[in-house]
Amino acid sequence: MKSIQSNQARKRAVNLTLNEDLVSKAKGMTNNLSGVVEQLLSGYVLEQNNAWQVKQSNADVAARGWNAFNEQSGSFADEHSTL
Repeated sequence: MKSIQSNQARKRAVNLTLNEDLVSKAKGMTNNLSGVVEQLLSGYVLEQNNAWQVKQSNADVAARGWNAFNEQSGSFADEHSTL
């Protein structure tokens, strides 16, 4: 998975509310819990960004399709317009 984080980015402390037992177990599995959480969060952000781009691409395709149809056939509303 491609990382979107920069190793040169400034880091800052944040407060999270997490399950205490889960954090204790995770601390027993790694000596760098912050690094693990940052890596997982980076993956989540990348996945969400990719999903948004796919959704945007699909919307663009639909808009181009409707615009092409409108240019070829006109708008259904044209026959009902009072203008």
